[in-house]
Amino acid sequence: MNKTLLALSLLTVALGAQAEDTLKKIKASGVVNMGVRESSGALSITTGENKYEGFHVDLCRHVLADIKKQLALPKLDINYQAVTSQNRVPLMQGGNIDIECGSTTNNTQRAKDVAFAVTTYVTEVRMAVKASSGINSIAQLNGRSVVTTTGTTSVQTLRRQERASNLDFKEVVGKDHADSFLLLESGRADAFVMDDYILAGNIARAKKPADFKIVGEVLAVEPIAIMFRKDDPAFKKAVDDSLKALMKSGEIEKMLAKYGVTPSAVTKAAWATPNDNPAESYKK
Repeated sequence: MNKTLLALSLLTVALGAQAEDTLKKIKASGVVNMGVRESSGALSITTGENKYEGFHVDLCRHVLADIKKQLALPKLDINYQAVTSQNRVPLMQGGNIDIECGSTTNNTQRAKDVAFAVTTYVTEVRMAVKASSGINSIAQLNGRSVVTTTGTTSVQTLRRQERASNLDFKEVVGKDHADSFLLLESGRADAFVMDDYILAGNIARAKKPADFKIVGEVLAVEPIAIMFRKDDPAFKKAVDDSLKALMKSGEIEKMLAKYGVTPSAVTKAAWATPNDNPAESYKK
């Protein structure tokens, strides 16, 4: 075998190893590594040391219970791993997590590196401001400081809006959603642009929730979905089948209501016709 063929062979082996069979991995180890978020509103939050709750966390626990039955496992341990907007995709690609149950937008760029289950929540990107700020629209951000969270799609949304509206504002970046809200709360930013449920969750946990409000135009409509490795059709089917059963029975709406959230018409439409369409398909 010449050097070129050998290199191609090694590359094929490496790619094959990357496209891991997650079900086989779970069955062999009896453990699943779940990526979770610490401050993603109603979808995934921490409630203490290594304790997590939220709509997507509950969905993943339900999915994994179904997988446990499918694999006839006597026990399936869940290893929770906090991830950030910036490291969630690399950690998935590297095999550090098997399933990510946070607040990740399914879009075509990310789909080059990871895969998504059917959409379980559709969010609107808006902005939170201090109630006393007088800010009610994107146009009023000219000359002000605006915070977004690093690694999120809201950064790109905000930049597109700046170009489209001819606005000149200073962009501040928080390392996670809690940090971004702290920048708003402390006055170092005039507005926090992010998914509506994340804004609402951070406001609810603020020292004085009445001091903040969600305002302005809808900047984007984005499908949020559970994320896992690419090229693993058996695992995707197992996850999708479990979620579709919840959608068909109506149980999924009760699971969301547990966190005080009423699904929008767009979210209900995604449940009625389960799909993994990316964010680009939601653009007008």
